Amino acid sequence: MPSVVRPGAPVPGAVPLTVATPAIPSTSHTPAAPRRRRWQRRDLWLAVLLLAPNLILLVVFTYRPLLDNIRLSFTNWNISSPTAQYIGFDNYVEWAGRPDSWKILGITLVFTVATVAGSMVIGLVMALVLDQNLRGRGLVRSLVFAPYVISGAAIGVAFQFVFDPRFGMIQDLLARVGLDSPNFYQDPDWALFMVTSTYIWKNVGYVFVIYLAALQGRRIELDEAAQIDGTGPFRHFFRIVLPQLRPTTFFLSVTVLLSSVQVFDIINVMTRGGPMGNGTTTMVYQIYQETFVNSRAGYGATVATIMFVILLVITVIQVRFQDQKD
Repeated sequence: MPSVVRPGAPVPGAVPLTVATPAIPSTSHTPAAPRRRRWQRRDLWLAVLLLAPNLILLVVFTYRPLLDNIRLSFTNWNISSPTAQYIGFDNYVEWAGRPDSWKILGITLVFTVATVAGSMVIGLVMALVLDQNLRGRGLVRSLVFAPYVISGAAIGVAFQFVFDPRFGMIQDLLARVGLDSPNFYQDPDWALFMVTSTYIWKNVGYVFVIYLAALQGRRIELDEAAQIDGTGPFRHFFRIVLPQLRPTTFFLSVTVLLSSVQVFDIINVMTRGGPMGNGTTTMVYQIYQETFVNSRAGYGATVATIMFVILLVITVIQVRFQDQKD
């Protein structure tokens, strides 16, 4: 009688079958890894190739002169001698002990703060006005930006006639209302006002263009939402527009500060650092005077080094402040 095998019971004499699970290939030695490393090396060399020319120019024309200037600040050199005498910190001690050093530092501070604040406020107002859909705004934009590309020496010569107390444009306008013109070339305070306002007129076009580009790139849906909510113009500006301009304002505060501190041509043409000796002398103009007029290149390098340290500290503070805001 044949035997009956129950379902699921082992068959006598049968060889058990084992199902092998497929092995998962290791990803540590896949062909893609060496290929990825080759692409990374290729990208690295491409970056070095593209950055090398700029880095070389930066080292040769920026960092090397900076280090040479710091080295010369510890010497007594008259720029015409082939050798420089090492004197240590004597130039720095002399700078700190001279009364005119602190006066010139104060003039530089007043000039820089006034030009930075004036350029940014006026440039922002002009950008807000000319961002509107007005007739002829393209021509007006070009006229506002034009002074920025004109030579500072040419602007200084032109504004000498504007501020001339005898036959200048300001004298004529004040005479029409029965007022006398200030003596811009004899009074140190008015002379500083003259060169400050001249530089603001020249530099405001740069600020205007940067702010205008930022305004045209802001989020329009926020303006539409504020309009639907009935937000007033001042509240709309300070709550919607101005926060979107914060990165642009930071960028302009740094660039306009650096350019304002380095103004030389307008001061040289209009006042030559005067009146009354150093009424409009800034630190940059003092560097020129000490190096090329007084033949004290070592002392001029000291003033340049001090100015560099001051600007470096201010820039670091600006960057830290912006990082905290972000």
